[in-house]
This record gives sequence, structure tokens and C-alpha cells, in this order.
Amino acid sequence: IYPPEGAIRLTTDLFAYCNERVPKWNTISISGYHFREKGCSAVQEVAFTLANGIAYVQAALDAGLEIDKFGPRLAFFFNGHNNVFQEVGKFRAARRMWARIMQERFGAKDERSWRLRFHTQTGGVTLTAQQPENNIVRVALQGFAAVCGGTQSLHTNGFDEALALPTERAAKIALRTQQIIGYESGAADTVDPFAGSYFIESLTEEIESRASELIAKVDELGGSVNAIDFIKNEIEESAFGYQERYRIAQDIVVGVNKFVDEKGVEVPDILRVDPESERQQLERLKAFKADRDQQLVDTLLDEVRQTARGTDNLLPVLRRALKDRCSMGEVCGAMKDVFGEYQPTF
Repeated sequence: IYPPEGAIRLTTDLFAYCNERVPKWNTISISGYHFREKGCSAVQEVAFTLANGIAYVQAALDAGLEIDKFGPRLAFFFNGHNNVFQEVGKFRAARRMWARIMQERFGAKDERSWRLRFHTQTGGVTLTAQQPENNIVRVALQGFAAVCGGTQSLHTNGFDEALALPTERAAKIALRTQQIIGYESGAADTVDPFAGSYFIESLTEEIESRASELIAKVDELGGSVNAIDFIKNEIEESAFGYQERYRIAQDIVVGVNKFVDEKGVEVPDILRVDPESERQQLERLKAFKADRDQQLVDTLLDEVRQTARGTDNLLPVLRRALKDRCSMGEVCGAMKDVFGEYQPTF
């Protein structure tokens, strides 16, 4: 929603507030998922995600917070793709890199601060509308790679998500996929099951080396906040390369550019959302706003704006506003009045 400065302000305020009030809360999920969905490579996903993590940590230190007070509560969010071995190497490299960053760059002493705790969601962009049942196999491979790479939690996509929101059947298959990985595959029986494999160790080293070079480039540009255009251009170039390789069938996508079903796309039963549910939600929101003290709401939203203009922690005033029936949209809008709205450059 906001330009980087506003987003960083909210994040550091959250770190400080939770350190004092909710010390066991996982304050932030530093995401690289959207980078990969946009078309970045595995190397870029690691580099740009960790570069963002560096920016958040540095901002928190600049605000006077102690590294081992907020470091153990950081978490990350990665994408899972089809190349099992590359993905295992990616996760292993990211874990090793973050441990070194926290120890050597930021001087963290608590081992919990060194740990890259991360969630993985299987790759939405890898799902195909053509022959959608093939996506069940893709999701299983992606989930298996994530578990073998050390993920702490996992989201498996529904096989029909290239077409619509998942049906109950698709959601159940996604759940059973996780359960088979967890209880039948053996992937969760030992830590780092691919460790020692020449191929995996080589991939891990390569990804770490290339990702470190990219982080160094981001650092040269002044950190990820100042390197947004560079990161965006790198991802767009990577996405174009992927598209070209698919177009000329250098990279094979089963059912899309090879082993194509001549009958065309067979659409399974998909979830159709009743438009009535939207109308009902609008009515609930209208009733919610009618049953509140509008003068108090206006006063609280002004307090949000005033706090955003100053240096006091935003979290207490945000809590008060939400408790007294300001809506999420109104609160975000009040901060947008001060921080502005992020506008990408083209």
C-alpha cells in the first residue's frame, strides 16, 4: 500500500511493540513468494528476500532495538517450484546465508536469531489450466522439496487454482498431499535428508554464491529500499527468459507445450462464488458503520494521522482505533493520507 518508508516505519513499530507486549508473536513474514510468482529465478528469490530481511533488521537497529530481542521472531515466506533438487538447494542456501548474515553482519549472539524459520507455499504460477489434474503431481513434488529443504510450515495449492478458487475436493486433495508427504514419504524423519549428496551440495554452493553477488549489488545501490527499480528490472528480465524458453519448448511444461491434449482444455467442476455473498458483506459493513459513534471514529482516525506524522509508536493508536470500530480500510486510508501510496516506476 505505502511507499517503502511508510512500510518500514510500520514494521519497526511492530517489532518494538511486540517485543514489549507480545514477545512470542511472530512479528513479520518476510516474503519472496511474490518475487517468484512474478518470474524471478531461484537465485533471485533467495537474494531479494534476504536483502529485504537485511533492510528490516537494519531499520530496527537504527530505531534502537536489540538484535537478539526481535531477531528470533522473524520469519520468511518462500515459493516452491517443480525442480526438486534446485528447490532443496535453494532452501538450504537461504538457511545458511541467513545464519551468516545475522552472526557476521549484525552480530547476533542468540542462536535463535540465526535460524531461518520459513513457510513455503507451492508455486501458483506453476499451475496449468490445461490438464489440471497434472497439478496434483506438481504440488506433491514442490511440497516434498520444501520439506526436504527444511520448511517449518507448508501450504499446498489446489489443483484447480489456475481456473478458480479451489473446490472442497481440490482442497482435500491438497491436504492429503501434505499428509502423505508428512507420514508416508519419510521426508520428515530426519533433518536435511539430502545433505552430503554431491549434486545437492553443489547446487547449494552455487545458489549461495550467486545470491550473495546479487545481495552485494543491492548493498552497492544503498539497500533494497533504494534498489527497487534494479530488483524489478532483474525479475522482469528473468520472467521474459522463462516465457521465451516455454515458447520455443526449451523448457517443457507437460500438457502446455508438449504432450498436449488435442481436445483442448477440459474444465473440471470449479467453485463459483455466489454474487449474493458480496451484497451480504456490503450490507454487513453498512450496518457495522451505522451502529457506531461516528464522531469518535473521526477523532481516532485523526489520531492515526497525527501519530503517523510523528515518531511515536503507531501500534497503540491503531489498536484503539480498531477496538472502537474503525474499519481496517479506514485505518489504512488514514495512514495513506500521511505516507502516500506506493507508485511503481516504469
